Amino acid sequence: MAAATHTLTLPAAMLKRGFWLYVWRVEGPAGEHLYVGRTGDNFSPNAKPPYQRMGQHLGHQKNQNALRKYLENRGIKPERCYAFHLVAHGPLFPQAVDMNAHKRPRDVVAALEKALADALTQVGYEVMNKVNSRMPLDRRRFAQVRRAFAVAFPNLRRRGKKR
Repeated sequence: MAAATHTLTLPAAMLKRGFWLYVWRVEGPAGEHLYVGRTGDNFSPNAKPPYQRMGQHLGHQKNQNALRKYLENRGIKPERCYAFHLVAHGPLFPQAVDMNAHKRPRDVVAALEKALADALTQVGYEVMNKVNSRMPLDRRRFAQVRRAFAVAFPNLRRRGKKR
């Protein structure tokens, strides 16, 4: 492969710690694939900014590279993909000071993450990962999230399986 010059533009707002939702849109040789995620650890009060998750998702650390694993499990080498687009919305909540203050926003965002993955699937997008959450959904907040992501994923403006 010949050397080439590439540009990545990162909005400064993506440096802000807090609870974010994000969707990776991967353009690959086998079409488009989505991965839905969130920031806000389950085991610590940390809520990393989305730019930190970018490198981790495509890196080689086994406990952090979920996107890479999902692609490779489908026989897709990430290095052979055409482009990776990260659509991030947040922060929905600021990073908490301790684990007690962290749990409520973490649970709210976990429910939103599941609802977003389900909604994308319902309107015809291929979401690679299955998001699980038993937390109650804040429907008002999800309506806002859905509208925000509909800018990048216009099928979210409608209901049902159409594409």
